[in-house]
Amino acid sequence: MHISFSKYQGAGNDFILIKDIGNSFPENDYALIRELCDRRFGVGANGLILLRDSKNKDFTMLYFNADGYEGTMCGNGGRCLVAFARDCGYITKDKDICFDAIDGGHSAVIIRPGTISLKMKDVSCVRKMGSGYAVDTGSTHHVEYVDKLVDMDVCGCGRALREHEMYAPAGCNVNFIKVENKNKIAIRTYERGVEEETLACGTGSVAAAIVHHALGYHYDQYVILARGGELGVRFKNDGQKYHDVWLDGPATFVYKGEWKR
Repeated sequence: MHISFSKYQGAGNDFILIKDIGNSFPENDYALIRELCDRRFGVGANGLILLRDSKNKDFTMLYFNADGYEGTMCGNGGRCLVAFARDCGYITKDKDICFDAIDGGHSAVIIRPGTISLKMKDVSCVRKMGSGYAVDTGSTHHVEYVDKLVDMDVCGCGRALREHEMYAPAGCNVNFIKVENKNKIAIRTYERGVEEETLACGTGSVAAAIVHHALGYHYDQYVILARGGELGVRFKNDGQKYHDVWLDGPATFVYKGEWKR
């Protein structure tokens, strides 16, 4: 088996991207996807994304976590897929880009090469959950404020919350945040499906900004300081829901290659 792929990263969140217009990739071969994402025996990535045709939009995004199984929405992955679709010539425009994903339709704008703005789903509810807050931004997230972000055991604490009964049966992604200055929020994420800390998380960054706003800290834009880079989050709130939610940040080509099994 020969698989041509490209590697992209968004603030350190890295993905294997495959143009699969004929739907020939064996999406139910979980072992194959795990092998490709393995950092020691494969290409290495937080996830694998297939670019497929769409009847009504520019393309379809099919996302798999590093554990081999189809995942929920991935914000940084979506931004990287837009960059990939443009780079490989599947789309030729920089604005009004629309694609299907597991949580519905998304819009995107290529602000400049390597910088993508992605419209996320509306968010209607922020719930107090244990010592943190639960919010669904396309993926379920637990957001918790901490005082000592740098030194904390993200994997240990994150795994305990990810598997906690209050998020049963599917579990959640876990984000620990610390406000650095007004609208600037440092974040560390334990990601479900990867089952370890990742350098950034797009849906988690959106969740952190929305939770901060829901607690009364209102700004035009939120700057999310992930370990792998900086992301921007902006949205509108009408008192009922958060809408016109946008995730801004880098989406960078790393390399392309061919994997042989």
